[in-house]
Amino acid sequence: MIRPLILPFLLLPLLAACSVAKGEAAVTASTGTPIIIAHRGASGERPEHTIASYALAIEQGADYIEPDLVLTRDGVLVARHENEISETTDVASRPEFADRRTSKIIDGHKFTGWFTEDFTLAELKTLRARERLPQLRKANTAFDGQFDIPTFAEILELARTQSEETGRIIGVYPETKHPSYFATIGLPHERPLLQTLAAHGMADEGSPVFIQSFEVENLKALRPKTKLPLIQLMSADGGPADDQGQSYAAMATPMGLKEVASYADGIGVEKAMVIPRTMIGNLGPPTGLVANAHAAGLKVHVWTMRRENYFLPLSHKSGLNPTGHGDLVGEIRAFLDAGIDGMFSDNVTEAVMARTRE
Repeated sequence: MIRPLILPFLLLPLLAACSVAKGEAAVTASTGTPIIIAHRGASGERPEHTIASYALAIEQGADYIEPDLVLTRDGVLVARHENEISETTDVASRPEFADRRTSKIIDGHKFTGWFTEDFTLAELKTLRARERLPQLRKANTAFDGQFDIPTFAEILELARTQSEETGRIIGVYPETKHPSYFATIGLPHERPLLQTLAAHGMADEGSPVFIQSFEVENLKALRPKTKLPLIQLMSADGGPADDQGQSYAAMATPMGLKEVASYADGIGVEKAMVIPRTMIGNLGPPTGLVANAHAAGLKVHVWTMRRENYFLPLSHKSGLNPTGHGDLVGEIRAFLDAGIDGMFSDNVTEAVMARTRE
């Protein structure tokens, strides 16, 4: 959901075909049961943002699958963590694209590499996905080179077919990545996003879709154009790239949440904003964010639940090895007890276990 982690220890048509009525299409969100959002698919077990990753997450019991959306030169939405793709594809080893390497300023930061907006969809489809965190997820590298870059349309088709095959509705939870940047180069997200959803019968009110963004103005632009729920993403630090004078901390206050509620239906927040960690790295007491957001009429979804020791609170680690798998179920249960409405997780199996209290 946010920029690639720097690892210091490494230097580092239609759901109508389903038997479930569309009015129930918000999956478990309509029942009050916290939803499980497969963060970039089953990204703890397959290279992220691949059809294989999304399919595995559905098999494991995800309610929603989450693609980060960027655009190609010919205006097609595709799923990548960032529009700079050297970390997640084999583009750097492809001599035919060597001259596409360049530097750009995006959201005030300089990046050097290869960018989706400099490739047509046909060109991107020749690339193959790679594991983004190979030091932490060595097992995932066994799948390097096996999968291509999926389009948003292909992901929606997967959700449709899997809904029919499983008899349960599979939702989608797309994120618009760097929407103000893409708008400045003539590739705004809003039209292709809504058109693609409509083409797959998922643009109507009640469809199993959340649209999320770390920025503000594209959510405001979407508000009069769609009845689908919108989610304002927030991190513990910084602020939206399209409003340098605003901070997420201010947006998370009771007054800020009331403003967010004027254009969004929920917030997707870094988990430390709900349960911060103590000085030694354990979970501390919850903040008042969930209660304040609920008072403003907003849902609260937290990111990101991951089972590697590197990401877990001290008391939930299984040892010193950062790649080891600790007690993610226990961490998730603490957040469920704090009253959250959903969670993004790289590991769907553990999220399902935590939610069912097995």
